Amino acid sequence: MPAVLDLLEGDVSVTHLVVLSGAARDPVGDVVLCDVAREGASAVLGALRGLGIADDGSIAAENIDILMSEAGKKAERAAPGLGTDAVVWEEIEQRVSDETHLSATYLVFLTVATIIAAIGVLLDQPILIVGAMVVGPDFGPLAALCVGVVQRQWTMAKRATVALLVGFPVAMLLTLGAVWLLAAADLADRSMLLDERPLTDFIWRPDALSWIVGFLAGIAGIVSLTSAKSGALVGVLISVTTVPAAANVSVAVAFGVFDEAWGSAVQLVVNLASIVLGGVLTLLVQRLFWRRRSLQPQRTASAQRVAARARRAAREGRRTRG
Repeated sequence: MPAVLDLLEGDVSVTHLVVLSGAARDPVGDVVLCDVAREGASAVLGALRGLGIADDGSIAAENIDILMSEAGKKAERAAPGLGTDAVVWEEIEQRVSDETHLSATYLVFLTVATIIAAIGVLLDQPILIVGAMVVGPDFGPLAALCVGVVQRQWTMAKRATVALLVGFPVAMLLTLGAVWLLAAADLADRSMLLDERPLTDFIWRPDALSWIVGFLAGIAGIVSLTSAKSGALVGVLISVTTVPAAANVSVAVAFGVFDEAWGSAVQLVVNLASIVLGGVLTLLVQRLFWRRRSLQPQRTASAQRVAARARRAAREGRRTRG
């Protein structure tokens, strides 16, 4: 507790500090509540983890939607940077960790999105392509892969890679079966794929612009994920052609148009690689920028104060016994 209080009281981004001594029952201990400006949240959380609080107790954080306090405004002004730009690494890791699991829900969403995109390809309907992009859950594992690589969370990165490498083939195989069923029901045929499709033929024709769009989408996606405002994430989802490219592979294979299937496969790989590259580089730049905000000096000073207090207590104890 002395180390925790010294840490929190010595940080300018912390305010509204409340200590409830002996309030915790499982595990037994004290409860400390405080408000932290978002700009300093990651540093405070990292320092608390460094003290071993997460090992012996727990650290919980939540966003505050409304705060009317002059002390809170003072803490925000004292903390460097802007809250909307701040990156809370612990929050990001927690947010993307759930997206790495190869769950049934993930496979269902990815398969449904791929089938919708396949129908959009056959009908040359951009609206269906956009809808498929929004439904597709593939950006979650892509973001988790970027975070895992930058933070060296290799378990997270491995799970995200598995989700991508298994999820897309499964969705594509099921879409292939769905296209065959549509053909058997006389709802789709090979001519629909071979007809002029000016609105959707970009899906299987990768070029330098495909790489640029994917790279920019990776940047925008990570920024929207790490910032306090995530409204731009929907725009990111409809700017890349991962799910439509996977769908076009299935449709082209189903009707034996293998040159188009190959082009779509290349488009898929290009988009996945460019998104990951853009996301990783963005996270590296953000980490470099926010590394300037460090609590190491406060932690060192806290440790010195705690040690000095312990030495004084020891001396007083020896004098009392003497």
